[in-house]
Amino acid sequence: MNAPVDVSFFARAAKPITSYRKYWAQRFGTAKFLPTSREEMAALGWDSCDIIVVTGDAYVDHPSFGMSVIGRTLEAQGFRVGIIAQPDWQSAEPFRALGKPNLFWGVTSGNMDSMINRYTADRKIRSDDAYTPGDVGGKRPDRAAIVYSQRCREAFPDVPIVLGGIEGSLRRIAHYDYWSDKVRRSIVVDSKCDLLLYGNAERAIVEVAHRLAAREPVQQITDVRGTAFVRRETPEGWFELDSTEVDQPGRVDAHLNPYLMVSEQAKAQGQTCAREDEANAVADAANASRSPATGDSGTPLPPPLGEGRGGGAAKPLVFVPNPALAAKVAGPRPNPPPAGEGAKAKAPPREKTVIRLPSYEQVKADPILYAHANRVLHLETNPGNARALVQAHGEGNTARDVWINPPPIPLTTAEMDYVFDLPYARSPHPRYADEHGRHDGATKIPAWEMIRFSVNIMRGCFGGCTFCSITEHEGRIIQSRSEDSIIREVEDIRDKVEGFTGVISDLGGPTANMYRLGCRSPEIEAACRKPSCVYPGICPNLTTDHGPLIQIYRRARALRGIKKILIGSGLRYDLAVKSPEYVKELVQHHVGGYLKIAPEHTEEGPLSKMMKPGIGSYDRFKSMFEKYSAEAGKKQYLIPYFIAAHPGTRDEDMMNLALWLKKNGFRADQVQTFYPSPMATATAMYHSGRNTLTKVRRTMRDEAEESVDIVRGEKRRRLHKAFLRYHDPNNWPLLREALKAMGRADLIGNGKHHLIPTFQPATDGGYQSARRKNSTPAPSASVPSSARRVGAAPRPGTVLTQHTGLPPRETGSRAMAGKGAGKPGAPRSPAAAPGPRAARRPR
Repeated sequence: MNAPVDVSFFARAAKPITSYRKYWAQRFGTAKFLPTSREEMAALGWDSCDIIVVTGDAYVDHPSFGMSVIGRTLEAQGFRVGIIAQPDWQSAEPFRALGKPNLFWGVTSGNMDSMINRYTADRKIRSDDAYTPGDVGGKRPDRAAIVYSQRCREAFPDVPIVLGGIEGSLRRIAHYDYWSDKVRRSIVVDSKCDLLLYGNAERAIVEVAHRLAAREPVQQITDVRGTAFVRRETPEGWFELDSTEVDQPGRVDAHLNPYLMVSEQAKAQGQTCAREDEANAVADAANASRSPATGDSGTPLPPPLGEGRGGGAAKPLVFVPNPALAAKVAGPRPNPPPAGEGAKAKAPPREKTVIRLPSYEQVKADPILYAHANRVLHLETNPGNARALVQAHGEGNTARDVWINPPPIPLTTAEMDYVFDLPYARSPHPRYADEHGRHDGATKIPAWEMIRFSVNIMRGCFGGCTFCSITEHEGRIIQSRSEDSIIREVEDIRDKVEGFTGVISDLGGPTANMYRLGCRSPEIEAACRKPSCVYPGICPNLTTDHGPLIQIYRRARALRGIKKILIGSGLRYDLAVKSPEYVKELVQHHVGGYLKIAPEHTEEGPLSKMMKPGIGSYDRFKSMFEKYSAEAGKKQYLIPYFIAAHPGTRDEDMMNLALWLKKNGFRADQVQTFYPSPMATATAMYHSGRNTLTKVRRTMRDEAEESVDIVRGEKRRRLHKAFLRYHDPNNWPLLREALKAMGRADLIGNGKHHLIPTFQPATDGGYQSARRKNSTPAPSASVPSSARRVGAAPRPGTVLTQHTGLPPRETGSRAMAGKGAGKPGAPRSPAAAPGPRAARRPR
């Protein structure tokens, strides 16, 4: 039907993960669930595990969970893999539960960075954890990858530790740590792991496992792409580029008069010509060692022809290569060849070039060097041209280098199918079931519930949003599954997953509509160093054909037993408008009332620091969305997401965004505040105050372009969030004060053109929303419970929203007359409820 042809022509000179000879333990067969206890190992006939994966998530055997993908991939190679999920880290004993692994430990903090999982953007502790049964927080330690690695080393000191996952990927070099507000060392140093595998690691983990099984010492495994490790010195044969400083020019030679001889040039500078003096000294020494040549009569011989006073015939000069220089074998030099050594030295091969970043001590002390190191790192992310990186940690006897090999080669379509077609149980481990043997009660794992009926169709993202870490982890080369593999998974969900009602919640990935999109030219793709293919505009070399994705949508929804295919992943709307057919297909068949998109802001200042398109792209998509919704006779709404307090955002920008929200009738309940995740480009801006999308200089040439307005401090971050929730009376005092300070007191009033009113109602500090989860209960116990009851019926004439000005949902708990819905944001009574299609909870 659909051959697994790669969308990308990217050269993949890598050994296929399906070509290895299977390990001898394949004779034990495939486990329904990878074992988590000695009893489960015994039931499988195992006396030991070859590899033990330690994870901070509950064990869910599903292709959306990293520990399952790695575990099943290694199992398919013939290895016996055990899982230790969310162990008690207070001692090493829980890490000995499955015995000593024969080959290595695989350590990961889980699908999320443990610090982001534990703390909010305001550094407050979360009470929940979507990757834990019962949504209970506190089941994993802070900096889980480091803690787990230390306990593994304590449990069995001689077993190699291979670290992976998102937490390791984002900390592979010295990085700014938002929670401690300082620069921390590479996680390779702090965890004392033997190898770090960053990015999607199937290719690397398979190679490392087979080499360790062949008894190759882990210290010798230094040539695997997508790995980082500690070494003491640069090995022989490598060309090292020094990038430890900025604004440090090389030697500057004076401009010489081209009409002067070399000796005259030297005299003009008050010097002598060293080469001429050397030649004269040699000649004088030779003449002094012998007497002048004489003839038979004792008279001096005449000078040879051409060397006298014009006697003899003139001969032309013939230039020939110096055989001594041609035969000379010289190692690569980082500097130009010395004068007299012929033509310019040929550039060394990129695969043998390593860039030395500023050391940990340098970036810790100097934010400018931190910004420079971050910029270099992001320029070396294309697997086609990326060079190795090295960063020194420590000084003197404790000095060692963290060596980072180039990113892993992306998987082919056939390899993607191989990984996703493995025998996943698509369910949490039975140990998490409740007394009824189910996983949808008190022990429900929210993260699994969210992706329970979804299908991942691709990996990677070429958007390059500066606040996002997808590119640093998955890369920008899109890796797509074949159509047949995707359809097989939909059929498996239909036939095998308990509780399936006929609705697929998502066919997507990091982005909903990048399936099978890539560069038109393999040469350009392999050489490109742009951080984004869609900013500041869509690259002319990028294919934007959504035809293959439309075909999958149509084929999937035509399957027997499939009632609806929804798209829950975020949509890249600037790409979607390039294909009106795709927008029509999406809007009329795959939207469950609401579609979420992320313009993030309306103003050019912050958008340019995010590398996001202007609000005009959103307006064009909105027009198409409304047009096709009307043609289908459906009431559907867009859910735009915005970010507050992003680097480059002025107070005036947030004020203008609030005015845009009010003009368009949006009232945001959920507010996303910028979260400085490790290694993100926006985080480097936040820490350094410099725009790392441009060349980083110590002395700025264009301050408006190279500097970034940073939103620091709790009060200013609260102000930016308050602008997004301008409709909340609790925020009005803060907004009034800010508007007056900005000289915009004209926006304070009781008219429609004003942003906030002059009056201040009596509030209890709580906030009521049509969505229970978005409501904030009042902190005061003196307020009657009826006044602060979450989800109370709205008073006639008031506006309640689901998220951004959408009409309230029909919950069935109260009768709601009428089925029409007015314009989003317009005042409506409880009778103005959306139709059945708009009542679905957005994802």
